[in-house]
Amino acid sequence: MKQIILVFAIAATSISAQGQTLEECQQAAERNYPLIRQYDLIEKTTGLTVANAQKGWLPQVSASAQATYQSDVMSWPDQMKTMLSGLGVSLKGLKKDQYRVGIDVQQTVFDGFAIKNQKEIVRRQGEVQTAQTAVDLYAVRKRVNEIYFALLMLDEQIQLNRDLQEQLAGNERKLESMVRGGTAAESDWQSVKAERLNVVQQTTNLESQKRMLQSLLSAFCGIEVKGVRKPALQSAPVEGSGAAFRPEMRLFDSQLRLADAQEQALNSALMPRFGVFAQGYYGYPGYNMFEDMMSHNWRLNGMIGARLTWNIGALYTRKNDKARLNNQRSMVNVRRDVFLFNNRLEQIEQNENIARYRQLMASGDEIIALRSAVRKSAESKLTHGIIDVNDLVREINQENAAKVQRTMHEIEMLKGIYDLKYISNAPSGQ
Repeated sequence: MKQIILVFAIAATSISAQGQTLEECQQAAERNYPLIRQYDLIEKTTGLTVANAQKGWLPQVSASAQATYQSDVMSWPDQMKTMLSGLGVSLKGLKKDQYRVGIDVQQTVFDGFAIKNQKEIVRRQGEVQTAQTAVDLYAVRKRVNEIYFALLMLDEQIQLNRDLQEQLAGNERKLESMVRGGTAAESDWQSVKAERLNVVQQTTNLESQKRMLQSLLSAFCGIEVKGVRKPALQSAPVEGSGAAFRPEMRLFDSQLRLADAQEQALNSALMPRFGVFAQGYYGYPGYNMFEDMMSHNWRLNGMIGARLTWNIGALYTRKNDKARLNNQRSMVNVRRDVFLFNNRLEQIEQNENIARYRQLMASGDEIIALRSAVRKSAESKLTHGIIDVNDLVREINQENAAKVQRTMHEIEMLKGIYDLKYISNAPSGQ
């Protein structure tokens, strides 16, 4: 059992030492980016707003209290007062100061689908916000690509510089032996040594840049990036695959659905409303005015009923509101067309770059083979005293320059493939 655990531990250490893949860095960067928290906030806000809209079906209760003083009130005619007083009936009449404390309850029965459409608008607005967040978050991948491939380029250059150091060190040892044998001048040995130290300085500078980019990528991803792995060479996404999988397309679709929901709300504004209500209050005077003219006592009063309302004021602005929504849709479609047009141009450009780098890599392999043969020949000629050390150093540097160019073209091609994947966001196999 311990042996199995040890094997897994060694394998995990080996994978960690190899560094993170580009996909791992992209996923870590998206999780670490502060904007990711907005998804949860949008969902919660949308849920709360929809819940508030749903409460429109609950009874609406209002309480009120009022005290008034009137300049005049309803009273008995003088003839009736005279007649009733003759019968011994006292007529006080209504008081000018009046009071009431009451409750009003209203219950919507049919609202013309206003609440339903309001909830739909809120959901569509949440979809638009979520889609916009996805667009902003998707841009993080491009930033990771830039840092990742820059770091990968430095790794390759550092490795080539180390190979160059070993090559120069081998020639340095050979010349040192020749100096001791009297077949080479000490200045030749010093020249190669100086060139090797110059390459060491370049490596030190490159390693410093690598540490800086590695720290930057670690901070961006929220994990310790110990190294990067060169992606396997693969075919680019099929040309013309379009941008159907880009998050911008979902944003445009959600904006159009929002306009549809808003148009439905315009229709509901023309529908009648029906509801029931109940009113009750304690005060003076009540609904029975005649009795309140004879006594000034406070009493309970109540009323229930049904109410139908139909406000056609929405007709006045309906034409302009629909035209505004149609313009809104047209603007979304224009933005979609512009995005697809620019995206298509970017795909064409990237495909051309990838093809160019493939050709440069093929010719680069041939150039390296030729430069390597020339350099080996120069090393042999130096041993036989046919050329001087400066010619050898020049051939070594030209061979290394060819290797650097070949490596740069390979990294640029890989970056072009992944940039093309970013442009189209096509899934694997597309």
